[in-house]
Amino acid sequence: MALEVAGSNPAGHPIPSFLATVAAGCDRLRTPPTLDSSTMNDDRWDAVDAYATGLLQPADPVLDAAIKDSAELPNIAVSPAQGQFLHVLAQAIKARRILEIGTLGGYSAIWMARALPDDGRLISLELDPHHAEVARRNIARAGLDAKVEVRVGAALDSLAALRESGGEPFDLVFIDADKRNTPAYFSTAVDLAHAGSLIVVDNVVRQGKLIETETDDPDAEGMRRLIEQMGADRRLSPAMIQTVGVKGWDGFAFALVLEA
Repeated sequence: MALEVAGSNPAGHPIPSFLATVAAGCDRLRTPPTLDSSTMNDDRWDAVDAYATGLLQPADPVLDAAIKDSAELPNIAVSPAQGQFLHVLAQAIKARRILEIGTLGGYSAIWMARALPDDGRLISLELDPHHAEVARRNIARAGLDAKVEVRVGAALDSLAALRESGGEPFDLVFIDADKRNTPAYFSTAVDLAHAGSLIVVDNVVRQGKLIETETDDPDAEGMRRLIEQMGADRRLSPAMIQTVGVKGWDGFAFALVLEA
């Protein structure tokens, strides 16, 4: 079925009407409205997540135990669907070295480390010693402690040490730590990558706060700086996608490193 044509892009190709609407809205986004994020939840998002994971993820006592043992920690870990997504990404790019910034209870580390080959390695950076202790227990239960190392300390310090050590670059970097420092984490992640590496950043949309430029939320500001930074760096092929589910309304940013 032919698409309705509402205009043309600069190259002269027709633009479907819904894309023309989006294009027209881009100007308005320069001064975006304040959003009522309290209404941005839907029980159907949870139901769809439950349906999909019920069919796509077999029973997994190890992951279930990691969730249970992390219950005392902040409820900010990736969801089962997101963990599986990270696992598939690691498989798809055949990652052998993975860097994670923000360990929490080790749930996402387990998902990604399971995609590693026998000689693979994952280094996860965590600020809180108690979180790291919980993560190490969960990772050991998963039988992955020979592949996964949890390093405790400020992430910027740990990243500087990794850069100074001159080790092998990382194939996949997952950033899920404090948001205000994420632009700095991302910059160093690019330095620690190689051409073909994939960098994934979680929680970039923040229930729409990403575009609330009039607010003083430092986490949303950190995500705005990140997206601007990604768009300006010609060494990268960037993308961002919004997500909904049991974690609410949020999104991931991605960057494929073209030049190291």
